Amino acid sequence: MSLRIAIFDDNKNIRESISMLLKTVKDFEVVGSFSHVLDCVDDARECRPDVVLMDIEMPGMTGIEAVHKLKKEFPHIQVLMQTVFEDDDRVFDSICAGASGYILKNHLNVKLLDAIRELQFGGSPMSPSIARKVLNKMQSVQQYIRPEEAPDYNLTPREKDVLACIVEGLSYKMIADKLFISYETVRSHVKKIYEKLHVASLTEVVAKAINQRIV
Repeated sequence: MSLRIAIFDDNKNIRESISMLLKTVKDFEVVGSFSHVLDCVDDARECRPDVVLMDIEMPGMTGIEAVHKLKKEFPHIQVLMQTVFEDDDRVFDSICAGASGYILKNHLNVKLLDAIRELQFGGSPMSPSIARKVLNKMQSVQQYIRPEEAPDYNLTPREKDVLACIVEGLSYKMIADKLFISYETVRSHVKKIYEKLHVASLTEVVAKAINQRIV
C-alpha cells in the first residue's frame, strides 16, 4: 500500500523538486501539490493524504494555522513542517498545533525521505531542543488530575494497551509487534484514541494520558 503524500508550499520550484524526489520511492505517492493553504481542509478531504508536507510561511494563512485546521478534521494525518531556521519559535508553535515533526529546507534532499519514514513508523523528527520546549510547555499547561477525578473517555481495553505503548514512546510498528496486531490496526486504534481524548497531536495524547493517569 502506497503512502499518500500532499505538499503545501508557495514556492513552485520547491514543490516540483519535492515531487520529483518522492517519486523515486516506489511506495510513496504524491496525491496533491498546493501553493496555498486557504482550502487545506477541502484539499485534504479530496486527496486523502497520510502525510502532509507543510511550509510554515504561506500566503493568506500560515502553515501553523493550517496544521490546526487539518488536525481538527483529520487527526490521523501526519504533518511534517518545512522551515528555514531550526530555532524559530514558529517551529515550536507548529508542533503544539499538532505537527508531528519538522525538517529544515536546506536538508530536504538528504533528510526528507528518512523523515517521512520516521513519521510513517510513529516517530517525530525534531531536534532535542525543540522536543524539550514541547515537553516543558506540556508540563506547564496540563493540570494534574487525581485518578478518582479523571474523566471516563470510554477507551476499550485494547485502546488502553495501545495508549500505554504510545506513552512508552513506541512507534506504530513496535506497538504492532508488541501487541501482535497489524500496523493498520494500530493506526485504527490511534485514530479512535485521538477522537475519544479530543486531541490533535501526539504531544497532547501523551500529556493527557500522563497527567490524567488514563493508563
